Amino acid sequence: MQSPAAVMTLRQLAGSRFRRSEDGQDLLEYGLLMALIAIFAIGAVSMLGNTIQSVFWSAIASNF
Repeated sequence: MQSPAAVMTLRQLAGSRFRRSEDGQDLLEYGLLMALIAIFAIGAVSMLGNTIQSVFWSAIASNF
């Protein structure tokens, strides 16, 4: 039978060796989310800008 200290040391070594670091995944997920939000925001502002431009040009054209 092995000593409890040896078993604990072996578990600590095995746990630290096979544990995966997930710190980088959080940053990647936030980056992808920010990019997706930026794409939708740019599209929404572009569509709104085109609508406003057409409304103003039609108002200007109707005055003449």
